[in-house]
Amino acid sequence: MSRAIPRLVVAGTASGVGKTTATVAIARALRARGLQVALFKCGPDYLDPTYHARAVAGTSHNLDGWMMGRDAVLSTFAAEAAGADVALIEGVMGLFDGASPTGEEGSTAEIAKWLEAPVALVVDASGMARSVAALVQGFAGFDPALRVAAVVCNQVGSRGHLDILRQAQVNRSLPVVGGLPRDEAQRFPERHLGLRTADEAALPEERLDHWGAQAEAWIGLDALLEIARAAPPLPAADAAATPGAAAATGAQRGRARIGVAFDEAFHFYYAGNLRRLEAAGAELVRFSPIRDARLPDVDALYLGGGYPEVHAERLADNAALRDEIRAFAGRGGPIYAECGGLMYLTEAIRTLDGRAHAMVGLVPAEAVMCEKLQALGYVEVETQARTILGGAGLRFRGHQFRYSELRPSQPATTAPAEPPPTQAPAPPEHAPLPIEHAYSVRRRRGGQVTREGYQAGSVLASYVHAHWASNPIVPEGLVASAAAHRKERAR
Repeated sequence: MSRAIPRLVVAGTASGVGKTTATVAIARALRARGLQVALFKCGPDYLDPTYHARAVAGTSHNLDGWMMGRDAVLSTFAAEAAGADVALIEGVMGLFDGASPTGEEGSTAEIAKWLEAPVALVVDASGMARSVAALVQGFAGFDPALRVAAVVCNQVGSRGHLDILRQAQVNRSLPVVGGLPRDEAQRFPERHLGLRTADEAALPEERLDHWGAQAEAWIGLDALLEIARAAPPLPAADAAATPGAAAATGAQRGRARIGVAFDEAFHFYYAGNLRRLEAAGAELVRFSPIRDARLPDVDALYLGGGYPEVHAERLADNAALRDEIRAFAGRGGPIYAECGGLMYLTEAIRTLDGRAHAMVGLVPAEAVMCEKLQALGYVEVETQARTILGGAGLRFRGHQFRYSELRPSQPATTAPAEPPPTQAPAPPEHAPLPIEHAYSVRRRRGGQVTREGYQAGSVLASYVHAHWASNPIVPEGLVASAAAHRKERAR
């Protein structure tokens, strides 16, 4: 069996040429026409999907060849694009850039070929005229197995400039279907190596509508839809390999409730991971470490990545929830944390101004922000001991991207004073837990192996953003730990 899924990869000649702006603008314009648009992002990026989600008021899914593998990419795409009028897949870096300078692994081109999807090539055309033809010809002819079908020119100076770019492609098989004008006032704000998270402050609805209107006025959307609809049918996805299949049938629904930290500080989650937790029988309950004074009634916690350093003062001010999380850990509640979540579990986050902001205190270290990037790239994890994810020897893949490092807490220079007799000592459950490194982490590039994964009792925290398509047993293990804690609580 096969299914027709209109689809188009929005790729770039390089990073920073405007792929996200073009993808969001096109998606917003198509949505304004009444079309249902499914959005995807090639690679491990956690930020661009937040722009996609805002553009169509939906969910964007990552498609990563190295972390997920071909079968999971195809099944995820087929499941999440089902019923959509068109699917847009934003590329990563330049079209042919990936894990190797000599191969296509991890590249946008690899995903496009797996999906048999045509490509719209985004070009930064500022300061360019006839040279656009030479650039496009090189990309279009580089890999005959890949169909580059259209060109979208970004940073166009005027209508006249766009006409020149179109004329440069006259009598060539690859048309310039339009472009987007230079508009510094409406640029998406940036942070670290890419965009800021697409919250209301960074991306108000008016800005989304602006770019949708620009796409409608400047880009040949009908031509792009025609190209997308000409993509060949794809084989139907294997239901057993599709994230969320078990949840859809209710096979194990209600095994446990998992609290998912979600607010301005914590929102880096792979949508496929959340789908897999639901497929294993978890009910996901969102809560805010910034605003909520109490934890919801849950059996485990999932603290994802984000920007806790930006909101460190507000997180520190919410002492009530930090006490709740320490107490939850003290009762044996499973806590799984990634990157920003790990930072939140330390004793303090030290921001670039040198100030230390008190955090949960389960990891006896400080998370210290640095001016320079401390880690970036793919990694493969092997657990060295039993954890809340399962037994020793579990392997899964993930990605690191961080500007902080852990530093051991400084010991006190003098002995702490004895509490007065009228003051009750703090309960043991509020004390930092001893740490053991539960992970062996191998870098994809270079192969260096380090010890990581900070485990203490029922707490497991790491700088690695895992993608569980690389090993579906892992989310099942976390749900099993949550279910076991639920039974223990019921006794």
